[in-house]
Amino acid sequence: MKITKTIPTFKNENEEREFWEKNDTLEYFDMSKVKAVRFPNLKKTTKSISIRLPVDMLDALKVKANSMDVPYQSLIKILLQEGLLSKRV
Repeated sequence: MKITKTIPTFKNENEEREFWEKNDTLEYFDMSKVKAVRFPNLKKTTKSISIRLPVDMLDALKVKANSMDVPYQSLIKILLQEGLLSKRV
């Protein structure tokens, strides 16, 4: 077990920020006790892509999305997710 330094008490956030800018966190936390944490309610990071679709396919997607009252890009994501889950790619 690693001996760690005690974190001082700070008067305000600026004082704490200055402290951490000048000190190494590894000296204040025992990394052997760190556990992985999941935040399931955080919004997933997305990345923009470009994809070429036949015009008639895009039109059909837009009509279907409109009937479902969702943006067509959201419908595309739904359909991709369903395809991935059904095919277990």
